[in-house]
Amino acid sequence: MKMRICLLAGGAVAALSTPAFAQDTAGQDEVYEGEEIVVTGHGLEATPSTIAYSTVVVDQEQLTSTASGRIEDALSNVAGFQQFRRSDSRSSNPTAQGVTLRALGGNASSRALVLLDGVPMIDPFFGHVPLSALSPNQLEMIRVTRGGGSGPFGAGALAGTVELESIDASDLGLVRAQAMVNDRGDTELEGSLAPQWGSGFAVVSGRWDRGDGFWTTPKDQRVAASVPAAYESWSANARVVQQLGADVSLQVRGLAFEDNRTLRFAGADNATKGQDISVRLVGRGDWQFDVLGYGQWRNFSNIVISSSTYKKTLDQADTPASGFGGKVEVRPPVGGGHTLRIGADFRQSDGDLSEYRYLASGAGNGSRFAGGTNSDFGLFLEDDYTLGPILLTGGVRADRWSIRDGYHRNLNAAGGVIEDSTYTDRSGWDFSWRVGATADVAHGVRARAAAYTGLRQPTLNELYRPFVVFPVTTYANANLRNERLEGYEVGLDATAARGVDFSLTLFTNRVENAIANVTLSGTDRQRQNVDAVKSTGVELAATLGSGPLKFQGTLAYTDAKVEGSGVSAALDGNRPAQTPDFAASATVSWEPKKDWRIAATLRYVADQFEGDDETDVLPAATTVDLFAQVPVVEKFSLVLRVENLFDEKIVTRNQAGSIDYGAPLTLWGGVRYGF
Repeated sequence: MKMRICLLAGGAVAALSTPAFAQDTAGQDEVYEGEEIVVTGHGLEATPSTIAYSTVVVDQEQLTSTASGRIEDALSNVAGFQQFRRSDSRSSNPTAQGVTLRALGGNASSRALVLLDGVPMIDPFFGHVPLSALSPNQLEMIRVTRGGGSGPFGAGALAGTVELESIDASDLGLVRAQAMVNDRGDTELEGSLAPQWGSGFAVVSGRWDRGDGFWTTPKDQRVAASVPAAYESWSANARVVQQLGADVSLQVRGLAFEDNRTLRFAGADNATKGQDISVRLVGRGDWQFDVLGYGQWRNFSNIVISSSTYKKTLDQADTPASGFGGKVEVRPPVGGGHTLRIGADFRQSDGDLSEYRYLASGAGNGSRFAGGTNSDFGLFLEDDYTLGPILLTGGVRADRWSIRDGYHRNLNAAGGVIEDSTYTDRSGWDFSWRVGATADVAHGVRARAAAYTGLRQPTLNELYRPFVVFPVTTYANANLRNERLEGYEVGLDATAARGVDFSLTLFTNRVENAIANVTLSGTDRQRQNVDAVKSTGVELAATLGSGPLKFQGTLAYTDAKVEGSGVSAALDGNRPAQTPDFAASATVSWEPKKDWRIAATLRYVADQFEGDDETDVLPAATTVDLFAQVPVVEKFSLVLRVENLFDEKIVTRNQAGSIDYGAPLTLWGGVRYGF
């Protein structure tokens, strides 16, 4: 840990001490405003091909006005965004917070690639996203691309890409702070300091939230050991951006976080810890380039409490994991309407687990140790060709993947060996491609079409770690194959007037070898490759209004089916676990004066099934959230947030009638400075 902090500090000092040679270069990373230079810390501009895919942008106003103040709340404004369970990052097991789109789930691993300023946020071992460590108040925007295949983003973007872009110092202001408390006494504190100088800036921010939480267990199922979902989490970010010349900027980022939660029973505690560091060099001259390197360190622990004896049955004491990688992208000045991208990326994940079993008496009942290493090296080439009102885009990608050093050691209470397995190393090449086209067919109307393939490796968690959500035991599978996507879509984007935009997409995506939690018999499941998960549907998005009053809405209808044979034959035609067929989100906001904002968000999620056998139902849920910000003096504002206004019972887990609920009606009040 000390070494990682020293690396971060050293990188920041190096950035601060580098001489700058700022010049007036239009369209580059800096512009003049009189004598002042404004330096931004973004990556290269999005390429023209962005418009060829189904894309939704969550803007800064939506990010800073969520009812819960959490990143997953903001992302839920994009219909089709889905975690494995409906719980948010206060009351779910962190390992269930995989992110997917277009109902291409099947288990808790992420099928969408989540990037923060270009760095993958996917956990190296589990494949989930540390949502509690990501503050929506520190972001300028989120671009969600549904589908699109792997492309230059790297393997893992099977269901799409979620790009989080940090807000710059010029937009943050020197000081920004927020303090909130809710009707249960839970608290939330957040602040940032963003000094600027002539050729660079720094942003240091932190967030701490804690609370006794809400009851996830229904009243009629509570016992003496039942407790609310208490939580406490903190995160700290440091970011330095320094201009090195007219066309080149250096960006250094560090992130540290810790998240502690208690789920359902006293003693059922879990903890997630993480540290990240990244260095990025962006060139905006004739030969544009983006060079990125990063390192990540994670650990997870979890205690399982028996739902019959209410004593500790499993201590997942230690799951250290690390990930490192990088990306090099070059855009040569080929001209002639072409935007050419050439590059390579690399990611490696290493992880191990140590867990200990216990009898009802409290005596030890054995232990388990497992882990391995996954890696992927990719080469990509993509070209966008703009020819008047027509855009053509196409790209190819080759991935050299490997799964190696896998092992599983299971011991009994006396230390005797039940199983001691080492698994054969595997590796290979996979090739993917994507093509797209857009055409302006009328004034303000653009048609688009795209086809693509993609790749996702199984995570270390899927390969080697079994788990229990009583009474169901899900076993790992070291023989899992890579998932492969093939997708097609057509769409129409229309701008009827200023501030009036509509988007329609029809799609079909099919994931071969989809990894799902397959029921073997009774309460036993195993991660297995089913033949495929096929998802066909429609996506709508609309924005109305560019003045004080605005409507923003999204809708997704998805018909997702499992294709199964052999062991998974019983699943053939079933909907994947935890997958709704319909979701919608609509926000109406009113900004009558400067710095005022009043907003109401309506969300609907159709019913889902707990597992693959379509027996235990999670009923449909409709929620209404409210937000109000009213300035009072100087840069201070009062803030009121209301989660789940009508106290909808949101069932997040239903296993043979054993139920968990999501967040109930919650009232927040507090103050902001500098927003």
